[in-house]
Amino acid sequence: MDQELARRWLATALGEARGGRGEGGVPIGAALYGADGVLLGRGRNRRVQDGDPSAHAETAAFRDAGRQRSYRGTTMVTTLSPCWYCSGLVRQFGISRVVVGEDRTFRGGQEWLAAHGVEVVVLDDPECVELMRTFVAERPDLWNEDIGHD
Repeated sequence: MDQELARRWLATALGEARGGRGEGGVPIGAALYGADGVLLGRGRNRRVQDGDPSAHAETAAFRDAGRQRSYRGTTMVTTLSPCWYCSGLVRQFGISRVVVGEDRTFRGGQEWLAAHGVEVVVLDDPECVELMRTFVAERPDLWNEDIGHD
């Protein structure tokens, strides 16, 4: 995948992550792009805001996209490596590619996705890294809750 395009798409997810941080939530954002490059849906982690443990950024973007006949050729862009729950969503619906803003803070199922034919592009974006490092330092309790650790 073209790195310049991947970074432009990441900007959409980053905007969502910043919005989530501003709302007092977990600063993870995502966007789902069609095979033709059209933005289908965008979302942010809203677990805190909605009191919904399933409201991850990727699921929010997926829901925002609405029903699609097929997800073949689509790209899920996320500011942080997708957890196992969101990795399962990618596999279940045949999303072809995942663009990851950063995987230093957390590495979910991206190797598993790649092993099952999903193209995984890791951008190691400095803003994504800093956003998560700051959040984890300020709210370790909320971070541990989000990733399922006590």
